[in-house]
Amino acid sequence: MQTKRKVELLIPASSLEVLKTAVMFGADAVYIGGEAFGLRAKAKNFSKEDMAEGICFAHEHGVKVYVTANILAHNYDLEGAREYFKELKEMKPDALIISDPGMFTIAKEECPEIEIHISTQANNTNYMTYQFWWKQGATRVVSARELSLAEIKEIREHIPEEMEIESFIHGAMCISYSGRCLLSNYFTGRDANQGACTHPCRWKYAVVEEKRPGEYLPVYENERGTYIFNSKDLCMVEYIPEILDAGIDSLKIEGRMKTALYVATVARTYRKAIDDYMESEEKYRANMDWYRAEIAKCTYRQFTTGFYFGKPDENTQIYDSNTYVNEYIYLGIVEDVTEGYVAKIEQRNKFCVGDTIEIMKPDGRNVETKVLSMKTEDGELVETAPHPKQVLFVELSEQPEKYDLLRVQKAEE
Repeated sequence: MQTKRKVELLIPASSLEVLKTAVMFGADAVYIGGEAFGLRAKAKNFSKEDMAEGICFAHEHGVKVYVTANILAHNYDLEGAREYFKELKEMKPDALIISDPGMFTIAKEECPEIEIHISTQANNTNYMTYQFWWKQGATRVVSARELSLAEIKEIREHIPEEMEIESFIHGAMCISYSGRCLLSNYFTGRDANQGACTHPCRWKYAVVEEKRPGEYLPVYENERGTYIFNSKDLCMVEYIPEILDAGIDSLKIEGRMKTALYVATVARTYRKAIDDYMESEEKYRANMDWYRAEIAKCTYRQFTTGFYFGKPDENTQIYDSNTYVNEYIYLGIVEDVTEGYVAKIEQRNKFCVGDTIEIMKPDGRNVETKVLSMKTEDGELVETAPHPKQVLFVELSEQPEKYDLLRVQKAEE
């Protein structure tokens, strides 16, 4: 069993709320994006004020924060990037995630005391690449998703012991090489490599014959058509021993556009799986059904092991749909417990007095509870909560605690 290296669980966060959720539900480190220079421009991302607060909150709980600046920069990006790195220097994140050599150079000049991690966008597929970035001053490289565990293990054998390997272990898979996609730019003018991807890999396509323009010939997998680029999601919760044996230091979850419910579910599940395995392989194997059941409670597109055990085949694609599996509805996070069993929340989806919902706790427990009453901020009793982001005081039949997450299972259709 690989126990020599310290293992990090690295969780994404799209907002301050989600960062706090990631911290409380088991992250060792969180990665976030500012309002520019990251590859998730459609995510909510962090204002300067929220970033500063998030970094302080994480550090108070012993959790690291990494900031993404991993666009492939053009000339017009460079001066703005320099100013951005000067601002980040004052906030003291633990590392910057960068792919572009120009951005790397500016970061080294402006923030020499902040570690730099090399993004998967840099196509890190061999140990010579790792050695190159180590010599430039990077402390960590994120492996390309196209690598097998055997290849990663070989990289570990050829790089300095203190150099870190970070690898994705859960989340969406991009159709293009190391995420460097041109489809979005070609179809919509929104560049994936500048952070504005429209995800054309999830669209439904037809065939057009060269001499018959405008005549679309459907490609049918079933009556809904076919989705030829639509990959299943990566999930490696059943293979923690193999991941650690490969010498990976940081186990990374994809999803900087995901909800707090997704982040809490995935973070808590992998936290328990890692901790159980580090305690004993027998405990890890014994709890496998729990991991599988819990990980299926977040949104996903069926699961695959990606490239880790060899090249993917036709079984890693989803041909009949581009929709997520989504079994639970996110209701809100307990911001405070005002008295007894009354939870203050900012409501995210509709629920009613009398409903049976679930309290999701960071320690792994799921507590079924009944909604006994609800009040608005003005003290008005209400029977239902139809308005997203409305602040409510919800009386429950079981004890809530600050940072618990409320969810409800979707009714069967």
